[in-house]
Parts: sequence; structure tokens; C-alpha cells
Amino acid sequence: MIEKKSKLISDTQCPVRYVLDRFGDKWSVLVIFELNKVEKLRFNKLQKAIPDVSQKMLTKTLRNLEADGLVNRTIYPEIPPRVEYNLTKMGSSLVPHVCDLAGWANANFPNIKKAREAYGK
Repeated sequence: MIEKKSKLISDTQCPVRYVLDRFGDKWSVLVIFELNKVEKLRFNKLQKAIPDVSQKMLTKTLRNLEADGLVNRTIYPEIPPRVEYNLTKMGSSLVPHVCDLAGWANANFPNIKKAREAYGK
């Protein structure tokens, strides 16, 4: 029996699936946009910049982006502890591509919205 090709290639073997899986959530791109605006940002400032993200989801998103090597987390040994986030070099290299996608979304939003309405969504 021949397996379907999609079953043969796992997420970890396909670079496109492996990377895009991270951006399937709605918060990663927004975090990257916000961190790109400044050199570094504390958690609370980042949460205020994205007001509809919960503390739990922002924490999870930052951890995932850090695990992917896109975000640095710096802890300062102060009382109270200060934690700052910034984009890594690799994270910064992603910004133009994310901006291109955002530009495409903005340019095509009216047509997509119209198509969805016509489809009944």
C-alpha cells in the first residue's frame, strides 16, 4: 500500500511546514511586529501593545519564539526582577517577510472580505 505523500513528510522534515506552524497562531506575528518597533521591550509594555492577548498566551508565544531563536529574553538580577525581550538577528531578518505578508493582507482585505461575505462566512 502506498502512503499519501503528506503522511511521509512530517512537520519536522518539511522546513516550510515546520516554520509556518509557529505562525499559525495569531500572536506570534503581532509580537514580532511590536518587538521590531523598539530595541527591547518589557513584558508589561508588550502586553499593553497587544491588549487582547492574555498573559498566559503572551508568555507561551514569547517562549515559543525564544525556542525558535527569534526572540531573546534577558533577565536582570534586580529586585523586583526585570525581564526584557528583543528580536534576535534571525528574528529581525523575518520582519521584511512578515511586513510583505501584512501588506498583501491589507491590499487584498476588501476583496477577501467581499468573497467571504458572498460565500456566506
